[in-house]
Amino acid sequence: MKNLSVFGNKLIFGFKVQVILLLLVLSAIKVSAKNPDVIGRWDITIEKAGKSLPSWLEVQKSGTHTLIGRFVYAFGSARPITEVKGNDSKYSFSIPPQWEEGNRNMDFEFEVSGDKLKGTMVYTDGVTYNFTGVRAPLLIRAKSPVWGAPVKLFNGKDVKGWHTDGKNQWIAEGGILRSPHSGANLVTDKTFTDFKLHIEFRYPQGSNSGVYLRGRYEVQIMDVKSGDPEPINNQFSSIYGFLPPNKMMAKNAGEWQYYDITLVGRMVTIVANGKTVIADQIIPGITGGAINSNEGEPGPILIQGDHGPIDYRNIIITPAK
Repeated sequence: MKNLSVFGNKLIFGFKVQVILLLLVLSAIKVSAKNPDVIGRWDITIEKAGKSLPSWLEVQKSGTHTLIGRFVYAFGSARPITEVKGNDSKYSFSIPPQWEEGNRNMDFEFEVSGDKLKGTMVYTDGVTYNFTGVRAPLLIRAKSPVWGAPVKLFNGKDVKGWHTDGKNQWIAEGGILRSPHSGANLVTDKTFTDFKLHIEFRYPQGSNSGVYLRGRYEVQIMDVKSGDPEPINNQFSSIYGFLPPNKMMAKNAGEWQYYDITLVGRMVTIVANGKTVIADQIIPGITGGAINSNEGEPGPILIQGDHGPIDYRNIIITPAK
């Protein structure tokens, strides 16, 4: 009887150990499910038809067990992802076309390993392309910037200090930097990190342009008083697709207008025609049309010239030391 009692105690002890181990495993699974490695923001590069296309992905939790997100393709605005499906560090999502040709969804499958991901995209034409990604940097500054001396980016006489990403249609005329018709974008030769930018512009009725900060974040310029209405976070003085202005300060087409923009890390403040419309807001990620997705690097000022006629003048940057 004594030996049987000892044997029974061992069985009970062994059973308790197995229960404890099972609970630990389930707890670990639960924690992992609550905080999957995919959560966060990702800078993506898609290899498509011999080109490297910058894109962006954000994944976050919705409730206790559903993952949702946002995605920015090489063009267009940030679009919602209703569900990111996942299993063992492998994930997938599908989004309908926005400005892409075709009617089929864009389908994404990828896996995460630490701070990197890789996967495939099936485009709206049904062709599969590869992509890679890294976690987007936080770009938090330890201290406030010390500003240097203001620099004129446009000398009023020619486009010295700038280059285009295609056949040049930009001209300097009477102190005005002018794109008389749709064509190439204009890019500064120099790159910048943190800065204050003053820029004046004028558009004809129905036209559209934009100023890309570090070549990655578009401050929208458009005639909001003509054409089809846009969502507020795509309109005049917005960070395109992400941050809407708190007040619409656009003037009529044909009038000179201006922005005063301060960019420090991801924090942006925009003054449009004398009114602060975005104050110390975080830019989540790159916008459509970005030069690349390397958010941790300095970048140029890019002026959009492929959406219609546009005039600029008095372009002055004050970089941080």
